[in-house]
Amino acid sequence: MSNTSSDTVSISTLDGAASFNAYVARPMTTPKAAIIVIQEIFGVNPGIRKKCDDWAALGYLAVAPDLFFRMTPGLELDPDIEEQFNQALDYFGKYNPDDGVKDIEATIHWVRREAGVPKVGCVGYCLGGKLAYMTAARTDIDASVGYYGVMIDQMLGEKHAIAHPLMLHIPTEDHFVGPEAQAAIHAGLDDHEKVTLYDYAGLDHGFAAEMGNRRDEAGAQLADGRTREFFAEHLG
Repeated sequence: MSNTSSDTVSISTLDGAASFNAYVARPMTTPKAAIIVIQEIFGVNPGIRKKCDDWAALGYLAVAPDLFFRMTPGLELDPDIEEQFNQALDYFGKYNPDDGVKDIEATIHWVRREAGVPKVGCVGYCLGGKLAYMTAARTDIDASVGYYGVMIDQMLGEKHAIAHPLMLHIPTEDHFVGPEAQAAIHAGLDDHEKVTLYDYAGLDHGFAAEMGNRRDEAGAQLADGRTREFFAEHLG
């Protein structure tokens, strides 16, 4: 018998003009905190839902908002299928990350007000890693983790606003985040008292995917262990 349950909820946007769905995984006991799982460019697909289920099994309320709802609600793509991977890149090119942070903030409000869980963290992957950084800088979220976040080097001007702990996992062979971008991230954030950076030598983008060809088992286990410890420390 599972010690978790899952369902889909509807969350209002900050301006109240629209709503979006979110996959929610719940522990059977009172959640010790909540974790927002921020999708890659492939939507809230089976891998993202599994991450939610795993957090719920550890006692957290886990929520994955459908951030592409303005373009295609309910989008689920498989990164191992070339046509779908290219489709995801097209969505990424059209997506406005400023909207994403607002929708994540709306999700934070839902967690605290509707679900009644005061402590909230987020963990994001790829596009979600960028959004995790932006969420740390633009909201009052309690803790944030980003895996192979893209374009963070272009957003270092917002680092002064990071008031709560942020951890970033950086694979050194990330073909979407090159050596110059990685060097800029380190130069900009190494001395930030709220930020912790970890490099993963030889690993590529997507190494912590739950399923599929991109996963590197040893790297994923190492990074995920650090993430669990980080949330245990900062969320309880």
